[in-house]
Amino acid sequence: MSNGETKTDVILIGAGIMSATLGTMLKELVPDWNIKVFEKLANAGEESSNEWNNAGTGHAALCELNYTSEKPDGSVDISKAININEQFQVSMQFWSYLVNSKLINNPEDFIMPLPHMSMVQGEENIAFLKKRFDAMSNNPLFKGMEFSDDAAKLKEWIPLIMQDRPATDAIAATKIETGTDVNFGALTRMLFNHLKTKNVDMQYNHSVDAIKRTNDGSWELKVKNIDSGEVERHTAKFVFIGGGGGSLHLLQKTGIPESKHIGGFPVSGIFMVCKNPEVVAQHHAKVYGKAAVGAPPMSVPHLDTRFIDNKKSLLFGPFAGFSPKFLKTGSNLDLITSVKPNNVFTMLAAGAKEMSLTKYLIQQLMLSKEQRMGELREFIPTAKSEDWDFVVAGQRVQVIKDTEAGGKGTLQFGTEVITAEDGSIAALLGASPGASTAVHVMLDVIKKCFPERVGEWEPKIKEMIPSYGMSLMENPELLDEIHASTAEVLGLNDNAPNVK
Repeated sequence: MSNGETKTDVILIGAGIMSATLGTMLKELVPDWNIKVFEKLANAGEESSNEWNNAGTGHAALCELNYTSEKPDGSVDISKAININEQFQVSMQFWSYLVNSKLINNPEDFIMPLPHMSMVQGEENIAFLKKRFDAMSNNPLFKGMEFSDDAAKLKEWIPLIMQDRPATDAIAATKIETGTDVNFGALTRMLFNHLKTKNVDMQYNHSVDAIKRTNDGSWELKVKNIDSGEVERHTAKFVFIGGGGGSLHLLQKTGIPESKHIGGFPVSGIFMVCKNPEVVAQHHAKVYGKAAVGAPPMSVPHLDTRFIDNKKSLLFGPFAGFSPKFLKTGSNLDLITSVKPNNVFTMLAAGAKEMSLTKYLIQQLMLSKEQRMGELREFIPTAKSEDWDFVVAGQRVQVIKDTEAGGKGTLQFGTEVITAEDGSIAALLGASPGASTAVHVMLDVIKKCFPERVGEWEPKIKEMIPSYGMSLMENPELLDEIHASTAEVLGLNDNAPNVK
């Protein structure tokens, strides 16, 4: 409808994993609500959710060393790892519900079993890894984790990494079999295909250019049809902004008080990819190392087995890069235009504080292929340049805001939901663990934005997520039950997937 106005119950901006998850949950809770989705690209899951734009780690804190920190007394704090693992279990339960309910099929197209490992070098790092292992292996969430610093055992676990490695290298690893590789692009497309069957109106090649409040408290969106140039107006009682790096600009356009004093800093990433079957066959795990001193948490080096389109490949990285764009398909003016009178001091304070990050990004940008190969050879001593190509990962926009703990202009590493006080609009900002914890994050959105309905929806939420409202760590029997049922439903018990 050109230049007219259409009213709907819910508008989702951006066809990524977050909107897909929220739309699917809302359709289960209130099937008769009308939902519209606007996506400026031609298909779902093409930006941050795309399988080549992220590492596909089912972030369950099994291997990521940046989720466990050493406290001043030398003990290891695993509280963040516990939170992230519990959140990933929520995603697994919801995905199992979708498969059991025949809302999506063939879980092997989006999730595969894959051991998760942490690997460190040097005596000091090995001492830390051992302490981390002791703290985690006593927790029911991380049951089954193994530790080894024995070269023969490590050759069994990671033959490609151990091949031709000097015997004098001090090296240790932890391994847990219950990790996963997740194709979030495939999952996003599955969810939107399902939503189409539920009469959700999917509008691709449509960009949201403006958002404003109407007199009755609804939100009016000015939406441009990129193909025809026509402008339409759509109003909704509830709007979710899930536009990846593009969410910050849209949030600023709402003018809500909660959007003030928030900035964003874009970080791009480059992965090295190997598709040589002989090399790929020698590695079967996600192996996370330790970030270099001064490097940001999102730059933890890791060597990953990936399953994409029924093919196995290896990914190594990420190498950080810088682009002023907030999306891969964004504009070079994104960073400049995100600076507003209300956040300029927040942004300047972050710039002054984060000189080490700026220096790190400049160093990363200047690396040649051979220098990057040098970093890869820390993991794979025998790596050959001709076996490895580059793939540019998705843009990540790290949130900058004023916090009590960090003061003005603190760079946030994680996923943040900004919600209007009345719950009529919500925006998702930030990055990893993002997609892995999408179900938990969207449950938070539902609780904040529909508090008066949560009581009536609770039975259905518990059907979708049996552990809802409970801590799995404190209920080991329920945890065992959920582990067993999700592994069964999602086909994770077979650790020898049939892929090329």
